[in-house]
Amino acid sequence: MNELIIELTEISPQDFFGQRNENIELLKKYFPKLKIVARGNKIKVYGDEELLEEFDKRFDMLATHFAKYNKLDENMIERVLTSNGKEDYESTSTSSNEVLVHGVSGRLIKAQTLNQRKMVDLCKENDMVFAIGPAGTGKTYTGVALAVKALKEKQVKRIILTRPAVEAGENLGFLPGDLKEKLDPYMQPLYDALRDMIAPEKLAKYIEDGTIQIAPMAFMRGRTLDNAFVILDEAQNTTHAQMKMFLTRMGKNAKFLLTGDPGQIDLPRRVISGLKEALLILKNVKGIGIIYLDDKDVIRHKLVKKVIDAYKNIEHQN
Repeated sequence: MNELIIELTEISPQDFFGQRNENIELLKKYFPKLKIVARGNKIKVYGDEELLEEFDKRFDMLATHFAKYNKLDENMIERVLTSNGKEDYESTSTSSNEVLVHGVSGRLIKAQTLNQRKMVDLCKENDMVFAIGPAGTGKTYTGVALAVKALKEKQVKRIILTRPAVEAGENLGFLPGDLKEKLDPYMQPLYDALRDMIAPEKLAKYIEDGTIQIAPMAFMRGRTLDNAFVILDEAQNTTHAQMKMFLTRMGKNAKFLLTGDPGQIDLPRRVISGLKEALLILKNVKGIGIIYLDDKDVIRHKLVKKVIDAYKNIEHQN
């Protein structure tokens, strides 16, 4: 049996291996035919020579990433271990790593996963982008960061954030209060993202003077959206007519970003999602970018990824 010995010299073994060696356990999962033993600052690996070469290559990519970012999590390990190779990994991991926004309390907001970085690049190259993926993949948050960046750099004069007012099993008509009071909780994810990126007093001023507008999709009808970064969130809940109406609002010097999860459609049965339809109709239109994020991009609690996987398994069985 062949043996490979790797010694960690410039990075902390404890941080690299993870709590209770959880990162090593992930490596064992992806290389089940290898025997992997981690002790002190050394890793000993036993197995076939070809597999050892592949392990050595992937481990070097992980070590390089850790040395650069001082961070290694389950999502990044999976990305590295399932990438097509070093060139593919490096081309995506080094692109768009700049800080998008200097947020509140000195928070540095940047794309955190490879697909989020691809999303940033795609928004630079195209005036209209569809970002598709499950809950927790940072579609909306990254999109709002891009919009705030564009506003701060005076690329646009306003930000417009909208959602179709289709409730997940709820009825806004039965909630107390006026229209704004009814809609504010529904728009809360957009407010939450903005509060991370813009100081409270400035955010309140922007909303008051219309520099930032947060409104249901029905308010878009009849408008021409010039000099604006426009985000349609939860786009899977648009109908055919709503989607067509929204897409044709695009004015001069406008950026449109549509985010959605085709797996979480709240429309009535037999109503076709405008997002699903648009992805088919527009997939080959030049100037429109489409990025698919997946469960490896989930940046919420690690249980969210496990929940997504569990539901996916059940849906495949049915």
